Amino acid sequence: MELGWLVCGTAVLLLLHVLMELSPAVNFALRIGFYCLLCLVSSALAAAACLLVNGGRTVKNMRIIKAVVKTFKYFFDLRFEVKGLENFEVEGPAVIVSNHQSILDMMGLMEILPDNCVQVGKKELMYTGTVGLIIYLGGVIFINRKSTSSAKMVMAEVAKTMATENLKVWVYPEGTRNCTGDLLPFKKGAFHLAVQAQVPVIPVVYSSFTTFYNPKTKLFTSGKIKVEILPPIETKGLTSDDVTDLTDRCFSTMRETLFRLSGRP
Repeated sequence: MELGWLVCGTAVLLLLHVLMELSPAVNFALRIGFYCLLCLVSSALAAAACLLVNGGRTVKNMRIIKAVVKTFKYFFDLRFEVKGLENFEVEGPAVIVSNHQSILDMMGLMEILPDNCVQVGKKELMYTGTVGLIIYLGGVIFINRKSTSSAKMVMAEVAKTMATENLKVWVYPEGTRNCTGDLLPFKKGAFHLAVQAQVPVIPVVYSSFTTFYNPKTKLFTSGKIKVEILPPIETKGLTSDDVTDLTDRCFSTMRETLFRLSGRP
């Protein structure tokens, strides 16, 4: 009986391997399914560790989460090439902005996340099972994107918290995932936050995932991701009248860097 189960199991694994090789759609579905399962299981384990070590919701838990998520790249044969980490070494708080491409961004985020840094995310993430639990425990700041007034109130509170707790805040200014190899227009919330708090903006750019990951074509293979942390942009002395120019400057610099890292003219 045990031999029969072993033979059946081996046959299923071989069949899946053949299907993955022959069908990009099957390969994509299986890899995404495994990624989601890995996120759920790892989140549950990391949540237990966070509660045991730190007792509840705190940015200190990001060190535990970071250590766990940094192992994911080995499962998917993804390699990171990072440049400019020294630009995170600024005195005091800062607003970090980066491009947002896919559900795989979490791996890129945790690869370089500095200490005392929290992310701003959509409120819906709270309801994603163990993943929602772990990002809550990590101190992620949730905003209601459907309510402009609510989002502004949250960001005003974030500005105060940044100063009192010496935090860096990570924001995706595109506002949603974008796996086109280009940038969507930036929303101004992150830049209003930086100007209000009079803290620098640190742009972070990840090269395009489209050479190894593309949901539209069911592509998900191994690959290399280039990451560049750009020099901080100072906001001291700027006012709300300067936010549009600051946003446009940051967008242009990050878009140029995205194209350069992705080998695109």
